[in-house]
Amino acid sequence: MRITMIGSGYVGLVSGACFSDFGHQVTCVDKAEAKIDALRQGKMPIYEPGLDQLVAANVAAGRLGFTTDLAPSVAGADAVFIAVGTPSRRGDGHADLSYVFAATEEIAAAVTGPTVVVTKSTVPVGTGDRVEAILREKRPDIDVAVVSNPEFLREGAAIGDFKRPDRIVIGTDDMRAREVMQAIYRPLYINDNPILFTGRRTSELIKYAANAFLATKITFINEIADLCEAVGADVQDVSRGIGLDNRIGRKFLHAGPGYGGSCFPKDTLALLKTAEDFGSPTQIVEAVVKVNDSRKRAMGRKVLAALGQANGGLPSDNGARGKTVALLGLTFKPNTDDMRDAPSLAIAQSLADAGIRVRAYDPEGMEAARALLPDLTYCRDAYEAADGADAVVIVTEWDAFRALDLDRLKGAMQAPVLVDLRNIYRREAVEAAGFRYTAVGR
Repeated sequence: MRITMIGSGYVGLVSGACFSDFGHQVTCVDKAEAKIDALRQGKMPIYEPGLDQLVAANVAAGRLGFTTDLAPSVAGADAVFIAVGTPSRRGDGHADLSYVFAATEEIAAAVTGPTVVVTKSTVPVGTGDRVEAILREKRPDIDVAVVSNPEFLREGAAIGDFKRPDRIVIGTDDMRAREVMQAIYRPLYINDNPILFTGRRTSELIKYAANAFLATKITFINEIADLCEAVGADVQDVSRGIGLDNRIGRKFLHAGPGYGGSCFPKDTLALLKTAEDFGSPTQIVEAVVKVNDSRKRAMGRKVLAALGQANGGLPSDNGARGKTVALLGLTFKPNTDDMRDAPSLAIAQSLADAGIRVRAYDPEGMEAARALLPDLTYCRDAYEAADGADAVVIVTEWDAFRALDLDRLKGAMQAPVLVDLRNIYRREAVEAAGFRYTAVGR
């Protein structure tokens, strides 16, 4: 199959590379010349484990190419995927669909024969209807079917998610489009991956509902963690105790500093806006957004409290001013360089507001973090970040932080205070090494 992928960001690049690895002929299109030039040289615009090798192998095999010229790539394609960004629109939180509709206009001008246009971008309910209306208005002479095919990729595990998916959701009532999509995903049949065919609007809503539900699980366990601290319980045991119930499940029940990233924050806001537009309020999701926003700020106060306890009481801003804190991990999750809505942003800001000097290290997110947090001191590793610090704070659970040399860490610090916002250490081991230890919900 000939596939054109419009948009070479996270979703478009991973999807395009994986489709080409299935044996399809794929062309990734992007307006950013610098990005396309870099991709042609084998340089990835994002960090995703294994992506550079996957791209290189399929470019070498002649199945994957990159261009800024959309028209010849669309002409004669069996399927054209729209995988452009849909960020939150300023002012109302709705998904900004301008890139989707701009791509649709260009597709309409370039298409030369029967094809299937697939929205891979995360889009609100009814977007496929508008895409179809644009195509039919501009090109009534061409048989074009519009399909919804949302992505369910986790950053840091995207290639595995694409090749071994929990499910493939395809929204269409057009039989020809259905056959094309089945042919595209045929290499996955051997793994017996379930393909769910639905109506287009249902498919669009599945994506938002899934992300909102996962965000709700995270927010729920974070509130339970606060209750655990108040009553003297252990949130990790609570998580295991409820997660062993198959009706609940164990995933996304890890207490921490709140969710971030490219999906959950914008998708929950977009779902709220859609529900508002249709007069069907989603009060649970509204509460999730509010609680998660306050959660990140609360983590800054948690660090201040840990500093105060180490000095015999809660510090005022004057008492905290001049102290140094080391932040380990800046990205919203490990195995990515994505800083979008990362908890570290709110935590670093709250510490800076209290007059605290912040030193930081992240295995992959330093370049992106510098643009958002220019006043931090960036270090080569965790031990350099801890040099002279009054507290070390684990914000992101990178593997590199799971087995730190606690003696070396303590030797570098001004005061042995460890604030573990991801609960990756055991209290007994940390306290045995001479640290004052603060965790979440424990």
